[in-house]
Parts: sequence; C-alpha cells; structure tokens
Amino acid sequence: MRIARAGVAGSKSQIKVTRTGSLTVPRPAANSSLPLNEILIGDCIASLNQLPEASIDLVFADPPYNLQLEQSLSRPDQSMVDAVDDEWDKFDSFADYDTFTRQWLLATRRLMKRDATIFVIGSYHNIFRVGTIMQDLGFWILNDIIWRKSNPMPNFRGRRFTNAHETMIWASRSAQAKGYTFNYEALKAGNEDCQVRSDWYLPICTGNERLKDEAGRKTHPTQKPEALLARVILSASKPNDVVLDPFFGTGTTGAVAKKLGRSFIGLERDETYAREARKRIAGVEPLAAETISQAPSKRTEPRVAFAALIEAGLMQPGTVLCDEKQRHKAIVRADGTLALGQVIGSIHKIGALAQGLPACNGWTFWHIMVGKRLQPIDVLRSQIRDTMRQAAE
Repeated sequence: MRIARAGVAGSKSQIKVTRTGSLTVPRPAANSSLPLNEILIGDCIASLNQLPEASIDLVFADPPYNLQLEQSLSRPDQSMVDAVDDEWDKFDSFADYDTFTRQWLLATRRLMKRDATIFVIGSYHNIFRVGTIMQDLGFWILNDIIWRKSNPMPNFRGRRFTNAHETMIWASRSAQAKGYTFNYEALKAGNEDCQVRSDWYLPICTGNERLKDEAGRKTHPTQKPEALLARVILSASKPNDVVLDPFFGTGTTGAVAKKLGRSFIGLERDETYAREARKRIAGVEPLAAETISQAPSKRTEPRVAFAALIEAGLMQPGTVLCDEKQRHKAIVRADGTLALGQVIGSIHKIGALAQGLPACNGWTFWHIMVGKRLQPIDVLRSQIRDTMRQAAE
C-alpha cells in the first residue's frame, strides 16, 4: 500500500515509498477476556471449546503418544524402566486415538488466529497419524523438525535401533496463511549467521530441571526440556503473543513463555501436574525487556526504490558505483537504472550481469565512496528508512 510522502533530511525533494511490510513492533496486549497465564483443569477438548475463536498466536502441543506398551520394561540388571504407562496415554484402538486427535486439532484450529502456527511433537508411534489428520483438516505443514536427543535412553533389549529422536510438525492454520511469524533473521544471527536447520540437537530433560517428588521419582514421565520450548517460542512468536498448550503437564511451555515475555494458556486434566506447574512457573523471573525485544526484520522493512535515492538528493546521476573490490563499475542514470557499458538495468540485474550470476542483491553489491571509505549503497537506503520512522513517531 502507499504511505504518506516523507521528506529526507537535507533535501527539498519528496519521495514515494511502497511498503511491503510493517515496521517490526511488539504486538499489543492480548484480549483481556482470555484466561492468560492460567491453567484450566479438565478435559482438554471441553476447555478448548470454551475459549474465544481466533485468539491464539502460537500453539505447542505434546499430546499422548499412544505408546501401546503391553508389559513392563527392564534393564539388563533387571531394574525397572520408568516408562510411560499412565492412563492418559492408553487408547483402545488406533481408531479411538484418531478420533481423539481429530477432535482436539479441530478445536485448536478454531482458536488459532489467521496467521497463527502450531507445533505438534510426537514419536513414531503417533506422529504419522497426527500429520495425516492435520492435512485432512486443512493445516498446512511448513516443516517437520527432528529433535535429535544428545542423551537418549538406550534400547535395552537390543532388538531395535536406539530411539534417539522425536519429530515435531510445524504447520500454519491453512495454506492461505502467508503472514505467519518466523523470526528468520534473529535465528540466523544467533546461529553464527547460518540458517537454522530442521534438525535440533538438544538433551532430554535431566538434572535440576527435571521435576521430582519427595521420593525422587519423576513428576511427569515426558517432561520436555526448556531449551526445546525456548527455540519453538523464539522461532515463531513475538513478545506479548499468547501461547496455548493443550497438554500442559508440568508447565514447561508456561515457564518458558513467562521468561520470554509471552503469555500462556495451559490445559491440563491432572491436578497433580497442574499444582507442580503452578509452583514451577511462580518461581520464574521474566527476562529484561531489552533482552527479548523483537529484532528488526528485513522482510518487514518499508520498500525503498533505488530511484528514491536520486529523488532525495542522496545520489547524483553520473555517479560511478563499484563492487567492494572495485573490479566492476556502473554509472547511475537519472531514471534510477544503472549502465554497464551499453547494457541498462536495475541495480540487481546489472550486479548479476557483472558477476555472471543469475541473481544479485544490488543494495549490498554496489558501493559508493563516502569520505575515504567505500560503503554499500544500502547505507543510503537506511537513511531514508530512518527518516520514515521518525515521521511515523
């Protein structure tokens, strides 16, 4: 869309800028009618149906895996393995499990805002069934993410490979949801300027993070590590967003959401789990605002045409641009195109042609002499964007 004309400092010209995205700002506070930062006790589907439509920004779901354990597991020394044998993980048949899965996913989808996304974690026992149902219901799968465990439980019987990973499905509400949150630049910057991959190498929940009762037994058999939830929340949400967890357990989602400046809604049917979750979350100190504020995203910056630099007086026709090593040179024309010999085109097309490449980011490839230093022409675009921000304040 078009925005109001804005003047550029030191210039009498007025420029037009087309905005391809909005400036990155935190979301406003969530709907006050929501039970924010609360744990709702009861059947998850009934609780989901009581919440207002299109009110959730992000969902993390750790549903029952339907492990189908038929007998106790023991180690080679005959000690018993503390495996998942709770009633909440037992279903009479695959059909019953599929019905349950379809019901909670439908109820959850109703609550998701248009551009909300959902992470569902599971193992080989259930994740393929979950994925099929999600696609049948209209969810659009964005990634499957492998949580590769650095310290998995071994296969004590030696009859199978060690189960060393779990799978997360990340999906948008529908194929039409194009504006979902993905903090690409922040993730990449925190990963040594490399794109974050879809295989995450993280340890299972152990040590002081693992909740235990007075007898030293695990409070919950499948407590997820906070590092896993931190990566999920930092990847796909913004400060003040509302994160829903329909299978809250001992509250890892709530603890991490509180720490990272998000709100949460937890659904849990077990009073013991909910009680321990409340105690855990009460002890969490939120991080300082400056450590969790949303990093600017290049994708949401206002679009500035190269011709705008000329209109603003920041670039003169006839200026010679070059690459950083001064191997290629092009001349700026009055209409905002570049000339490379007899060839005329955009800063991107001419940059690609000079290098013999199919594509090029002309803003970072072409440089101009500022004082005694070569600077990418992107610094001039930044000046215009700064002026736009000041005019908007």
